[in-house]
Amino acid sequence: MIYVASSWRNPYYEDVVKRLRQEGFPVYDFRNPPHGGAGFHWTDVDPNAPNWTFREYEEGLRHPLAERQFKADLDALRQADTCVLVLPCGRSAHTEAGWMAGAGKRVIAYIPEMVEPELMYKLFDQVVGSLDSLVQCLKK
Repeated sequence: MIYVASSWRNPYYEDVVKRLRQEGFPVYDFRNPPHGGAGFHWTDVDPNAPNWTFREYEEGLRHPLAERQFKADLDALRQADTCVLVLPCGRSAHTEAGWMAGAGKRVIAYIPEMVEPELMYKLFDQVVGSLDSLVQCLKK
């Protein structure tokens, strides 16, 4: 299975998931988790989440909705053999990709629009700049 790590705001995410599925790859889609619903948003826990204090954040991590999505994501990370990190993305996606790399699993960074170079992407197996290159890399 392929774990696609990215951001809710990423404009390329849906095209990546769609293309990989068209190519026959099983894909974990955090926006449409196996437990149903439209994925996890902190504002589902509390509409004021963007303005939380650190203490409220600590409490939010223990909320049942956060626990459920964390379990779904972690289970998918454990089951996946490959992670595709789709840029631009944030901290969670990079944490997921780092976890996969640390677990000895294949990680491919897909960078559809050039950003500032990142040295630590050398931890990953491949860096690609097009969807076609990503698919070719995954078929190897």
